[in-house]
Amino acid sequence: MFLRRCRLGIAVLIVSLSLSLSGCATLIIGSIAAAGGYAISQDTIQGETEKDFETVWQSAVDIVSIMGTISSQSQELGRISGIVNGAKITVHVTQLTSSTIRVKVKARKALFPSIANAQNIFIKIVNRANE
Repeated sequence: MFLRRCRLGIAVLIVSLSLSLSGCATLIIGSIAAAGGYAISQDTIQGETEKDFETVWQSAVDIVSIMGTISSQSQELGRISGIVNGAKITVHVTQLTSSTIRVKVKARKALFPSIANAQNIFIKIVNRANE
């Protein structure tokens, strides 16, 4: 119950802040955070799922290889690096508990954050894992 209140409070805060700031990206990020409860930084989106590690890992490998190219991957470290839409991306898949996996996607293009790429990759990985 407390966790739901915190998420709702954070979502309201993000939406409020996004409305007070200008820029399309801010509105999109605020909307995503309010709807899905993702943690968002300047260039990273992360969230948790209750699928098993192997399913999430394979989904991440498949999505990155479909959308771009993988330059390195290590299932032991839960890390994939590559290029998607001209942006350097890093995907981290981490086992948090026996039933919770964290997916973290970072994207930067020409030294600048590419949050739209990170968001797109994250959503596709989670959707594929939930199929």
